[in-house]
Amino acid sequence: MRGGAFATAALALLLTAAAPAAPVARFAWFDYRGEDPVDRAAKAGPGDYRNPILQGFYPDPSIERVGSDYYLVNSTFSYFPGLPIFHSRDLVSWTQIGNAIDRPSQFNFKQIGLSRGIFAPDISHHAGTFYLAGTCVDCGGNFVMTAKDPAGPWSDPHWNEIDGIDPSIFFDADGSAWILNNGPPIGKPEYDGHRAIWIQRFDPKTVKPFGERTLLVNGGVHFADKPIWAEGPHIFTRDGWYYLMTAEGGTAENHSEVIYRSRSVTGPYMPGPNNPILTQRGLNPGRPFPITSAGHADFVTTPGGDWWTIFLATRPYKDDFYNIGRETFLLPVRWKDGWPEVTAPDATISYALTRPALPRGKAAAVPNSGAFHVRDDFTGPKLAPYWMQIRATETGWRNLSGGALAIDARPVAIGGAGQAAFLGRRLQHHWATAETAMDFAPRRAGDRAGIAVVQDTAYFYTLTLARTGAGTVIALEKRSGPKDPVDGVTVASAPYTGATVRLRIVLRGEVCDFLYARADGSWQVLAKDQDATILSTRTAGGFIGAMVGPFARAGE
Repeated sequence: MRGGAFATAALALLLTAAAPAAPVARFAWFDYRGEDPVDRAAKAGPGDYRNPILQGFYPDPSIERVGSDYYLVNSTFSYFPGLPIFHSRDLVSWTQIGNAIDRPSQFNFKQIGLSRGIFAPDISHHAGTFYLAGTCVDCGGNFVMTAKDPAGPWSDPHWNEIDGIDPSIFFDADGSAWILNNGPPIGKPEYDGHRAIWIQRFDPKTVKPFGERTLLVNGGVHFADKPIWAEGPHIFTRDGWYYLMTAEGGTAENHSEVIYRSRSVTGPYMPGPNNPILTQRGLNPGRPFPITSAGHADFVTTPGGDWWTIFLATRPYKDDFYNIGRETFLLPVRWKDGWPEVTAPDATISYALTRPALPRGKAAAVPNSGAFHVRDDFTGPKLAPYWMQIRATETGWRNLSGGALAIDARPVAIGGAGQAAFLGRRLQHHWATAETAMDFAPRRAGDRAGIAVVQDTAYFYTLTLARTGAGTVIALEKRSGPKDPVDGVTVASAPYTGATVRLRIVLRGEVCDFLYARADGSWQVLAKDQDATILSTRTAGGFIGAMVGPFARAGE
C-alpha cells in the first residue's frame, strides 16, 4: 500500500472509531386502548357477536375449516412478519397463532411501497397439508406455500408463472386440484379495470400449476356495464353445483361480491339472479355509523351445515375517511332457490348479530373486537405476533432485554426507501390512545426516538425525544405528502432535560393530540387538534391501515 493510501485508510479508521455509536432507545411498555362511539351505541347481547370480528388493518380475509377448527389469514402487503394466521372454534373469538411469513429467506420486500407486497392470500387444506396461495407484487409474483401445522413453520414460496393476482386453490371431490386467479383478459382490455378470472390444474405434490388455462369470467356479471376488477375468486360446491364467487367493483365504496354457478368446474358459469350478493354501495351516506366498501368474501360451513361468510369492509368516521384500513367482518349466508345471499338490497350490515350455533370458544387473550385495552410489558422471550416492521426482514436492530424493548436508532427515516427502526401494531379504533415510557439519550443532532403513527411512508406523525442544534426537545413532526422532507416537518417542540419520558398520542376521529410527561409527572400537551385525516386511506391512498408504535432514528 502506498503511503498516501495508507494515510487515507488510517484516517478513515480513526474517524470511524471516533464517531459515536448510534444510541439505543429502551421502551419499558407500550399501552394501547380504544373505544369508538359505536361501541357504546351498538351493544352485543349475551347471545350476540360483534362486527368487525378483526378490527383494524386485516383486509382480504380467507378462511378454512378443518374438523371443528377454523383458520383465517389476511393480507399484510410489505410489512414483516406477514400473513397472520388466526384460529377459532366459534367464528367469533380469534387468536393469532403465528405468521406464515416469519423469516428472511421467504420473501425480499426490497424497497417497495407499503401497499405493494403480499396481496389477497388464500388458505386451504387437503390430505393433512395446508396450502397458502398469494401474490407478492413487485417482489416475485404468484406463489404457494405449504405447512403441516397452520401455526407454522410455513415453507418458502413455490413460485409459478401465473399472470395476475389473487390465486386460490380448489380441491374437488374426485381428487383433482385447481388454481384460480385474476388475470388479464384475452386480447387488449376494453376499458380500465377490465380483468378476467382464470382456472388451471394444480399438482399438490410439485406445488405447481399445469395444463391449459381456462377463462371463467370475462369482466364481470354484466359486461356491457364495464364491471371493474373482478378478483379474489373462490370455488366451492353444493348440491352438485360448482359456485364461483368473486369480488367486483374495486376496493372502495362500490366494492361488492358476486356469484356464478356451473355443473362443471371449468364452466361455463352463469351469474346468479340477484347479484351482488354482498355490498353496501348505493346506501344513504348519512346513515349512522356506516359500514362501507364491503366485498372480497370467502365462505365456510359449520359441522352442523350452516353457511357463513367473512369479508372486508370499512368504518368511516366521516364521509369516506377511515384511518384504520379495511377490516374483517362476519355474516350468515342464506340460501334461496339454489343461490346464496348475504345482504338484501338496501340492507345495512349490523354491528351485533346472533352468534353462530357453535360451542362458545375461549375468549382471545388479545381482544380484536369492540372497545378494549392491550398492554405490552416486553417481559416475555419474544414479541407478540401482531408487531410488524416496514419492508425488510432484518431484525437485529430490535430485541427484548431486561424487561424492555430495545431499538437501535438507525440512520433511516420512516419516509425513506430503506428499513426504518419502526415497530408497529395496528391502529384498531378511530378513537384510541397509544402511550409508552422510554429511556433515550440522543447524542448528536438528528438523533430521536419515541412513538410514531404511520399510514404510509409519506403520511405519518412522530412524537420523539430529539437532539437538535438548539438542544434536546420533545418534537412533533408530520409528513403529509411525498413533497415533505422524509422526516416530516416540525409542527411543535418543547425544551426537555433528562433521558426518561412518557409519550402519548390520542386519536379522536379526524383530529389527534400529542402529549408528553416525565416519569412521575403530569401530562403536558405539545400539540392539540392536529389533522388526523392525513392518516386516512382517502388522503394517503393505498390498501393498508395506520400502524402505531415505537420508533428510533439516528442523525446522519
